[in-house]
Amino acid sequence: MFAETDEALARKVPVALEARLVPILCVGETEAERDRGDTEAVLRRQVEADLARVDASRLGDVVIAYEPVWAIGTGRNATPEQAVDAIALIRSLIAARDAAAAQAVRILYGGSVKPANATELMGPAGVDGALVGGASLDPDDFRRIAEALR
Repeated sequence: MFAETDEALARKVPVALEARLVPILCVGETEAERDRGDTEAVLRRQVEADLARVDASRLGDVVIAYEPVWAIGTGRNATPEQAVDAIALIRSLIAARDAAAAQAVRILYGGSVKPANATELMGPAGVDGALVGGASLDPDDFRRIAEALR
């Protein structure tokens, strides 16, 4: 929506950390990229480029959300397997720079998280939480998502 580039994010994330903010870096592929089998390449490019200027010792201070573009506001969401695979890849990219940071970094799933799918999406190991969009606007839905995640 805002046409942010990897270069812009590479500048913003370290500045946010310096300002004692907790940046939430959203990464994810479009439907066309997924259909072409390019999910891994897209995530690799985004994570490596967007975090290139973050000192390895600070990588664990960044929150990363795997938010497939094709799921944002569409009512569609990744399967638990797709989410786990993407999050495992992201964690491995962090581990390649700093093993301790890979353990510390929180990697969330975002993309049409709703009360009906929250338990299924957040259940698998490796998913550290949810980035809730539209469902957070309805207090009852948001409460039900939080309860599902307990």
